Order: sequence, then C-alpha cells, then structure tokens
Amino acid sequence: MSTVRKTITLTDQQNDWVKSRIACGDFTNDSEYFRDLIRRDQARNAELERLRAALAEGEQSGVSNRTPQEIRQAAKAK
Repeated sequence: MSTVRKTITLTDQQNDWVKSRIACGDFTNDSEYFRDLIRRDQARNAELERLRAALAEGEQSGVSNRTPQEIRQAAKAK
C-alpha cells in the first residue's frame, strides 16, 4: 500500500496529548496514533451507516399491529 505525507497543525495541548500517548507506549510514533484514529473513525462511520440502514428499514416496514408487550415477548424469545 502506498503512503501519502500530510502536514497537520495541532495546538500545544493536542501535541502534548499525542506525545503522552506515545510516551506511555500505546503508540510508537505520531503517524501510528493518527492512523489508529482514522481506523476508529472509519469503524464508527461504518457502524453509523449500518444503524441508519436499519432505521430506514424499520421506517419502511410501517406501523406494527402488535402491542409493546408482544414485541418485548418476541424479542425475548429470540
């Protein structure tokens, strides 16, 4: 996989935070830290998309004729 060099600007407080994460051994360098943030953001975004799709599917299915108690019982049975 090819790489691309990026230049970013951080506040002193943000830079200190990144340095502290490296100093405690969670990451070996700045790039590793930022790549981890990007991977987490991608995973979070994928989960949000999955949730949005499930919500859209639920909305499209219409209103249920079942009572809330029947819905809870069906969910417990699963």
